[in-house]
Amino acid sequence: MREPVRRAGRASVQLLVGAGVSVACYLLLGMLMVTTVLSLTVIGAGLLPEGVLTLRRLAGFQRRRTSEWTGEPLPEAYLPLAGSLTARLRTAASDPGTARDLLWMAADLVYGMALMSAALLLWVPALLVDAVWCGAARNDAVLLPVIGRLADLEASWSHLLLQPSPDAGTADRIEQLTVTRAGAVAAHGAELRRIERDLHDGAQAHLVALSMRLGLARRAYDSDPATARRLLEEAQDQAETALTELRHVVRGIHPPILTDRGLAGAVRALAAGSGLAVDVETGGVEDGPRAPAAVEAAAYFAVAEALTNAAKHSGSDQARVELVRSPGMLRISVRDEGRGGALASGDGSGLLGLRRRVAALDGTVGITSPVGGPTVITVELPCAW
Repeated sequence: MREPVRRAGRASVQLLVGAGVSVACYLLLGMLMVTTVLSLTVIGAGLLPEGVLTLRRLAGFQRRRTSEWTGEPLPEAYLPLAGSLTARLRTAASDPGTARDLLWMAADLVYGMALMSAALLLWVPALLVDAVWCGAARNDAVLLPVIGRLADLEASWSHLLLQPSPDAGTADRIEQLTVTRAGAVAAHGAELRRIERDLHDGAQAHLVALSMRLGLARRAYDSDPATARRLLEEAQDQAETALTELRHVVRGIHPPILTDRGLAGAVRALAAGSGLAVDVETGGVEDGPRAPAAVEAAAYFAVAEALTNAAKHSGSDQARVELVRSPGMLRISVRDEGRGGALASGDGSGLLGLRRRVAALDGTVGITSPVGGPTVITVELPCAW
């Protein structure tokens, strides 16, 4: 008997809070009606967005209650109420999340109070019947569990009515793609500036010096052959240096080793040259068709950035790289056993560039680095194999 009473009491508290939400809905409905009328005037136009924000807060409170009761997450999706007054009014009126909140509020006015009233009416007969049924006959409770089912019913209706609108999901996706596109454009611009800087400060400077030495050697060829020979040797060294700089620029655009060896071979080469003892697990990446060139390049640079950070900051001399091939996805994981404490936000220039490169392919970057280690960088890239 004690356990059914405890469960029924917990359900009654849930329904009592729900009834309080219903009372708040009554008050909010009146406020919204007044706000809507006043919004037709210039003086009251600014009240409508505030009323919608209040509705969002109340619906958010109900979502949290429902999630705690059911154990299922109930996300919210709204368009941001920002900008000028006209923009906020337009958003408040057109947001599909507002329409769903209004529908929930109208329904909650009925079922919130009704279910609480039913629970209150059920308590006395439930205690009388179940006291005899459980205490004397030693059977399971019959009426007290019904109160719990009423709380379940209230949560299920709220969960159904407060689900984000499909249109809101589309709007979130559009906003996400807009941010991703902006990041990709910024990353592309930064990459172009880096290539221009490398060419200007590196290969171009060496080619100018090469041209000058060839000119001096040509003028000294007849009168001073020894000087001309020395200048030609210096010009040859300068040409080799310029070629090295050009190869460095090319590797920054698309590493040739990716074309020659594929992703698995290129990652093994990175591991061999990282200065760490790196264990590489390819996870079936070498089996079947290769990933698209853009995906391989993003994966390669992700591993390169992670290993560089591990060598510089982790304090560990060991790391592990794991490539996992799965349907529609390429997953990269780089782990070191160092001191940890890396910024999960990844605000460093290298990690920021990595995030932008991965986001441009609709991928994700995750960083787990508790103090004391280990540090794990995980990259997931959508991939049509």
